[in-house]
Amino acid sequence: MQEEPARPAAPTAPTTPEIPEAEAESRETADGPVVPDAPAPLAADAALPAEEAGRRRRRGRTALIIAAAAALGLVAGACTGVLVQADREPTKLPPLSQAALAHGTGKAPKPLSADQDRRVRTEGDLRELLLKKPRGAREAEWLESVDGWMDLATYAATFGRPDEQFSQYVHDDFRRAAVTGWETGDTRNVEIRLIQFRQEEVLSALEGSDNGRHWAGWGREDDTDRWPIPGTGDGEVFVHKRPEAEGGSLPVYSAEAHAWRGDIEMEIWMTGTERIGKDQIMDLARRQMERL
Repeated sequence: MQEEPARPAAPTAPTTPEIPEAEAESRETADGPVVPDAPAPLAADAALPAEEAGRRRRRGRTALIIAAAAALGLVAGACTGVLVQADREPTKLPPLSQAALAHGTGKAPKPLSADQDRRVRTEGDLRELLLKKPRGAREAEWLESVDGWMDLATYAATFGRPDEQFSQYVHDDFRRAAVTGWETGDTRNVEIRLIQFRQEEVLSALEGSDNGRHWAGWGREDDTDRWPIPGTGDGEVFVHKRPEAEGGSLPVYSAEAHAWRGDIEMEIWMTGTERIGKDQIMDLARRQMERL
């Protein structure tokens, strides 16, 4: 039987430095069993971290110096460019493609007279554009106006729903309304209205005329005749052939005309106990539009 080979000798245990008894006892009570302290690092190893930290600090300062120099370089370059550009002559712009316009020769045209310039007439006293009362006719005492003028509230009251019409005409930039009227014979009444709008955004005169023409024939197509007013584009006269009677009074025939020109809407109303002919309402409408 062979003998067991000899085992290598165990390495010599490092010498543990002595610890005072008092310190050892305090370590045992506070931290448990005493653990030997780790060997102190060599002097060369302790110097390495300090050198590496010094190198890192030197690298940070270098990068900061380089960034500051770059920023100063950009600022200096910009200032130099501005100074160079300021010393240069301004660059002339290319000529416009439009050819130079030649000045007119001769005298300037004379301004339009009031008969030719419609704005001159319509900006003045609107009442002067109304037809004059015919000879022999009487003043209409029933006319709702003040010295020939009709304010918005009074004009809106002539419609079936005054509150709605008032709001609508405020929206349509109502400016003013001139009115006249007269009586002929015992049974014939005439009323003419000129309604003017500011028309800053909407063609209110056109819309008002369209509205009047629409309601003139609404529901009465079978007993109403209509004809265009010459020279007005879409102006029309309406003659209602069937009379209206209320509360046992005499039957009343009626006719009306609606047209517009510029910022003015025209309305003509005729009533009487006798039937009204086309020529009667057409003559009034044509002469009134000629004054506009």
